[in-house]
Amino acid sequence: MDHPEILDSDIRDYDVRALQQWLRAAWEQLADPSLTTFSRRELRNQMKECSADLRARLQMEAEQQTGPVQETIPTYTRPALRILSW
Repeated sequence: MDHPEILDSDIRDYDVRALQQWLRAAWEQLADPSLTTFSRRELRNQMKECSADLRARLQMEAEQQTGPVQETIPTYTRPALRILSW
């Protein structure tokens, strides 16, 4: 059986990669001199939305990877001292 957490991770990784690829293609399209002013503005607005989505997904990933870490703090105990004499 597949583990849900593994599938969830794969889906999130795919989403992040898809957003990155879309942004990369959008930057290339933005360099096209045949784009109209309106098309450029619309593309930039979509790129801002995509960047915000990507940032949110990466933030979620970072929070899940660095989940709450509980370190055990050793309690101080007085060492047992023994005095040896010869």
